[in-house]
Amino acid sequence: QVQLVESGGGLVQAGGSLRLSCAASGRTNSKTVMGWFRQAPGKEREFVAAVSWSGSRTQYAEFVKGRFTISRDNAKNTVFLRMNSLKPEDTAVYYCAAEPPGSILISTMANAYDSWGQGTQVTVSS
Repeated sequence: QVQLVESGGGLVQAGGSLRLSCAASGRTNSKTVMGWFRQAPGKEREFVAAVSWSGSRTQYAEFVKGRFTISRDNAKNTVFLRMNSLKPEDTAVYYCAAEPPGSILISTMANAYDSWGQGTQVTVSS
């Protein structure tokens, strides 16, 4: 497995922006899909966005389209999630995840990812 460490979360007012980072170590030479999920209190973990190894393909949940952008810098083993126009309903713990080595297809299902970070809290005040 690859070790993932998220950073960049915090408290922001509605309409503000944050950029989350996910630094990978360990199995970093394996080409695979990376994704972001989130989990709000009392709710199930949900897919937010994912990016292919090359960065040429991305997929987003409907509720973040046009507001969030996922990207990656493979030279730095880091994946980013730029979040603009944040809303109070975006408040959650955000998790970075990696699919198994060699994965090509982007999955929106959490059980398709075999490595997870510890999460970073994002709180959006109204």
